[in-house]
Amino acid sequence: MRPSTIVICILISALIAMVVVPVYADDIPTVNVGSFKVNPSVLMPGSFGTITITVNNTAESASITQESGELQSSTYTQVRTNDFSVNVVDVHLEGNGITVLTNDIDQVGDIGPGQSIPLTFSIQAPDQPGLYYPQIWIDTEGGQSAKFPIPVNVDTAIGIQKQAIIILDSNITGPVNPGDEIPVTLTVSNAGQLLADDVVLKISNVSTDIAPENTDTYDLGLLNASDQKSVNVILLSDKQTNPGLIQVPVSISYKTIDGTPVTQASSIDLTLDGKAELGIVSVDTNPSPIVAGTPFDITIRIENTGTGDAKQVSATIDLPADGTKQAFIGKIEPGDDAPALFLIENMKGGTYPYTLIVNYTDDMGVHIFTEPMSLRVPPSDSYGNVIFGLIVLVILGYLGYRYWYLPHKKGDGTFPWVKKN
Repeated sequence: MRPSTIVICILISALIAMVVVPVYADDIPTVNVGSFKVNPSVLMPGSFGTITITVNNTAESASITQESGELQSSTYTQVRTNDFSVNVVDVHLEGNGITVLTNDIDQVGDIGPGQSIPLTFSIQAPDQPGLYYPQIWIDTEGGQSAKFPIPVNVDTAIGIQKQAIIILDSNITGPVNPGDEIPVTLTVSNAGQLLADDVVLKISNVSTDIAPENTDTYDLGLLNASDQKSVNVILLSDKQTNPGLIQVPVSISYKTIDGTPVTQASSIDLTLDGKAELGIVSVDTNPSPIVAGTPFDITIRIENTGTGDAKQVSATIDLPADGTKQAFIGKIEPGDDAPALFLIENMKGGTYPYTLIVNYTDDMGVHIFTEPMSLRVPPSDSYGNVIFGLIVLVILGYLGYRYWYLPHKKGDGTFPWVKKN
């Protein structure tokens, strides 16, 4: 056999004998919470804040080893490195005493090896101070759920480091109606154990809905541990602002005891209550003009010029007459009007003063709107009856003259029974 033929046979035999073993990964990708931040670091009871987490794919790379088998006396091994991504399907924050305001974050997507993605949840602190541990639940495609506790400090010294910790508290007295001036007392407290210097409050004017009346920056100076300072702020609200929760951003900047500048975000939380204001657009009667003793309708259109919905609206009138004197309207939105319809019967002629009474509710409570009114009912028209009577008398006179007077008069124009002198 020729040498070249022998070499070719050996190569073919080696290829046939090659065995590929299953692929395996030296480093299986996983996820964890690389870092988290609670803002503000210490929450006051009932206040709002955020939890921002960083979800990491801990696999930097994944090496795949394939063994090709033996060729004569040597073993051939092929090693290749692939990047394995992890698909995060759902991230959930379990409150465990903290109220979670953000829904689950679905379909986060793929996170490559060594990569991360930040996620933020809005929260509200409970009414009771303490240290709470909400849990982050991370579900991955084809993997198991991972859980990570996040400590949240609510107005307690537990876990507070020896540093300046600035807390902003806002106090608003009374209801807040869109379009009104809003007096707010801002109290800045140092809940840490070291001083904060050059403390500055800045109210951010992020929209035309809410804005400071005067300055938006307040220099509070030095704030020692356990100290607090207050400033009175007037906010202006737009009448067109939709009722509900409004958060006005506030930034707090200060310097630590070693001169390090710090800036933290906070907010003034406002709940705008819609206020309805009712009035009368028009008053119509049908038929027009009214006839005494004849049934007629009164339609009173009621408008809402306020900033909130008028709900459960009902109206009554106190006219001294029979009929339907109460009407249920329902809801009147701001800028709209609606009719109140009344059916009146058996009214005599005359002028009648009466009162329109409207009951309604809005975001600020139950209200009654009253308006004095007047209704004139003309007396029945008897002119036609008089004319008809005159016509009848004329006809009767003519018939008497024609069929009784003329046949009975004599030639001299006298009646037979009249005696001559």
